[in-house]
Amino acid sequence: MERKGKKEGLLALTAQVLDIPGEAAGLPRVELTGRHEVRMTNHRGILAYGRSEIIASGGKLLVKVKGEGLELRAMTAGELLITGTVLSVELE
Repeated sequence: MERKGKKEGLLALTAQVLDIPGEAAGLPRVELTGRHEVRMTNHRGILAYGRSEIIASGGKLLVKVKGEGLELRAMTAGELLITGTVLSVELE
């Protein structure tokens, strides 16, 4: 597992040095549309799911979406869509 973290760190550093978008290097991209939609690409799965909080893995980052009436509307291998009343999005 530690080896995977080093690889992701190298990808992030390479993206920064070459000035390319992070998602091209496999880093997650999170888009917030108003207060009712969060779209995430390059996710690594859902870690926790509830009506008030959804936590998704972004590799080195955890993406915590907090709100009311949250739903996982769509999920593919590369993208997920969360709807509901979004109160906050936290990156850890």
